[in-house]
Amino acid sequence: MSDDNLFKQESGDDRPDAPLAHRMRPRNLDEFVGQEGILAADGALRRSIEADRLASMIFFGPPGTGKTTLARVIAKSSQANFRQVSAVSSGVADLRKVFSEAEDELNFYGRHTILFVDEIHRFSKSQQDALLPVVESGVVTLIGATTENPYFEVIGPLMSRCELYEFQPLSPADIETVLRRALADKERGLGNSGLDLDDAGFGAIAQAAAGDGRAALIIMETAAQLMPEGQQGIIPLMVVEEAIHRKPVFYQKGGDLHYDAISAFIKSMRGSDPDAAVYWLAVMLAGGEDPKFIARRMVIFASEDIGNADPQALVVAVAVAQAVDFVGLPEGRINLSHGVTYLSLAPKSNASYTAIGEAMKDVEQEGTRRPPLHLRDSSYRGARELGHGEGYKYPHSFPGAQVEQEHLPPGMEKKQYYRPSDRGFEKELSRRFESWRKNGGSGGRYGPPPGKKGKD
Repeated sequence: MSDDNLFKQESGDDRPDAPLAHRMRPRNLDEFVGQEGILAADGALRRSIEADRLASMIFFGPPGTGKTTLARVIAKSSQANFRQVSAVSSGVADLRKVFSEAEDELNFYGRHTILFVDEIHRFSKSQQDALLPVVESGVVTLIGATTENPYFEVIGPLMSRCELYEFQPLSPADIETVLRRALADKERGLGNSGLDLDDAGFGAIAQAAAGDGRAALIIMETAAQLMPEGQQGIIPLMVVEEAIHRKPVFYQKGGDLHYDAISAFIKSMRGSDPDAAVYWLAVMLAGGEDPKFIARRMVIFASEDIGNADPQALVVAVAVAQAVDFVGLPEGRINLSHGVTYLSLAPKSNASYTAIGEAMKDVEQEGTRRPPLHLRDSSYRGARELGHGEGYKYPHSFPGAQVEQEHLPPGMEKKQYYRPSDRGFEKELSRRFESWRKNGGSGGRYGPPPGKKGKD
């Protein structure tokens, strides 16, 4: 049996030496814990699974919430041919091979094929495009799993052909249920160990796991291994806490450390500390964070915190994002580090960020105002009769292409949003800004212009 059909077999999950989290994977819907919102007994998805009549769908949500597990349950219950590919290691050629075999299954045996794509957000646009024809024609029924927001990571045409199911983090009660089952199960779990947890132990693991059932089982298994051989009874809280801290990288893309690490990463670059920024970059990469997510935040940072103090920063950040998408991991970490160190040491200015923030606030609070008549479109018949364009001064007809003229709506003549700093290249922009103001470019917004007036 090929690896593509691994969900049709046990994949070694029942081996005594397999990790507890793998051994305890639910084998059917009755064993599935959590996600009551999408797996209610009278819900559409559950009825579809039980009737073996599935539409293409995408599962998204934090790690350890049951996305892959539900796909495995579907694989074991369905009569369809079930294939799996990983977006990390599969290319268009691999997909085409699956499509060809799926067509043969349908044409010769009348069997449909369910294709499970793990980490579908890692597929490029061209790879996602390749899925469209076979999904639309029904040659394959797609199940995609992703930890990222599919509205950002999955192309619109593919999204429109799939049902979307959001998986929520497991509740503390769900985590406790998962752990109790593992403690009681003598076939696959720790039922023969004589070990147990008290309320404090359950609570500590649930808090540390942050809604991730797999992480909770890993912690409990580690705690059991830390107990003296042959000792039974309640695992002490101090042992549980040691198990929590023994994990070398306890980073969950959907958990608190995800938000804390990206916050520390951004603030380290903002604080011009390349060493700290590279460290937090390493934490995120070691924890399995999507490098495209990191690159996107760098692109935002380049404009939000550096802006015109170093216009090259945005060029570097965009180049890093493109390089990461092109190269992928592990080499892409070098591109990320390249960009992180540059952005960290670039001069900083948030003037552009502040400017759009203040302008958006005015628009939201005061509504959209009409442009002054001389700036309105005068290209259509009748516009001149309405006064559109009357009195407009074409800057290129004036010395230095600068002219005394108001560009903001009436009543906003005193507004100033952009206040360039004196750092980096923005110091030069500040000089240009001052020259524009002196030549009346603001229409007198900053005081009477001392410069000469040109002709209309």
